[in-house]
Amino acid sequence: MRLGFVGLGKMGANMVQRLIGGGHEVVAFARSADTVAQAESHGAIGAHSLEEVVGELSPPRVVWLMIPAGKPVDDAIAKLRGLMAAGDVLIDGGNSRFSDSAARARDLAGQGIGFLDAGTSGGVWGLQNGYCLMVGGEEKFVRLVEPAFRTLAPPDGYAHVGGPGAGHYVKMVHNAIEYSLMQGYAEGFELLARSDYHLKLDQISELWTHASVVRSWLLDLLVLAFHENPGLEGIKGYVEDSGEGRWTLQEAIDRAVPMPGLAGALFARFASRQPESFAAKVNAALRNQFGGHAVRTK
Repeated sequence: MRLGFVGLGKMGANMVQRLIGGGHEVVAFARSADTVAQAESHGAIGAHSLEEVVGELSPPRVVWLMIPAGKPVDDAIAKLRGLMAAGDVLIDGGNSRFSDSAARARDLAGQGIGFLDAGTSGGVWGLQNGYCLMVGGEEKFVRLVEPAFRTLAPPDGYAHVGGPGAGHYVKMVHNAIEYSLMQGYAEGFELLARSDYHLKLDQISELWTHASVVRSWLLDLLVLAFHENPGLEGIKGYVEDSGEGRWTLQEAIDRAVPMPGLAGALFARFASRQPESFAAKVNAALRNQFGGHAVRTK
């Protein structure tokens, strides 16, 4: 099939290559002319505007957005809806909030334009290994785009999980679990690093990939990280979050679902960004007040 693809970042560019490798025709567009040219070198049809993307497609047109959540998605949809027609399909493969995706689907339905939210996991390894796709939206639009989904995903790595918003809901929870898994590994390896045994963390991480109950793809990636940089020298312990953990925790609060693991992992990320903890200063001051314990000064 032929489809338009908007956004050629680390994941988007690789997804375009995988689609082309699977026999699809891709009309690729991004703000950077260099990334468009790179996509063209892999066989894509380059476009330099959203108008060009749509102009290169035949009804029913399919346009996949792989751009940052929030305003960029809203702006792209606002432009594309004036260029597309009933029966066409827009796909958001980024990490948008599920409630936003459900609202976008309802809004576009008024024009007869389909909207699919495709939660996409696989990172920079997706070109080689495929992408796990969690797709939400109406069945008829999913079936239209299914050939592309099956090319992007490995066998059994794609599913239509529910109606509009369901794909991003599932991906949101997926990423929240990822937060907790990463924090578990982080805490465990910090304790190993501080032990008196002078342990080789690259050796242990690789050991655990063989038949251990804690083996996972994340652990495989940690093995690579330790092999490249055994002491993780030069890496600042500053950890960002892209929103899914916060959204999941708020959803859990709204539904009275206890998620202490996620809460701890998310707050640990917040703490990683503090040059100095004011809460710790309060604790130190209180210990000094009630027990006369010494405080350290700068």
